[in-house]
Amino acid sequence: MKSNDQPKMSAEQVQVFLDSDFPEANFYGKTYEILSVTTGGADVMLLSHERHLRPGGTISGPAMMALTDVAAYVGLLGSIGPVALAVTTSLTINFVRKPEPGHLIASCEIIKLGRRLAVLDVRIRSEGSDAIVAQGSVTYAIPQE
Repeated sequence: MKSNDQPKMSAEQVQVFLDSDFPEANFYGKTYEILSVTTGGADVMLLSHERHLRPGGTISGPAMMALTDVAAYVGLLGSIGPVALAVTTSLTINFVRKPEPGHLIASCEIIKLGRRLAVLDVRIRSEGSDAIVAQGSVTYAIPQE
């Protein structure tokens, strides 16, 4: 993908699509904010709530895993358009350091986009910091038209 290519969906279009097709993601209130979408990835913020905390005052692993998956899906949609049936086939995450309570930002980069599979890299950091708190690798299966 060339850096000057336009994404198939803007951040606003992806947000409308997710709100429409996956309303359960915001069951307890708005959880994710799409910051940007490009042809090569996306930036998504977890608007952390008390429910995302675990004992010891840190963001829970499951919350970071969900953010990893959402960021990868948003990044994929920017490149392939609104495909509700694209599904996660693999997600691996490495927890690098303990994030403090607060919002997290996941930056997704598409490593490979094929006709049937996409491989994406996601790096998570605390808002206002450049230090990586988690890194994930996600593979998505893309349905045939």
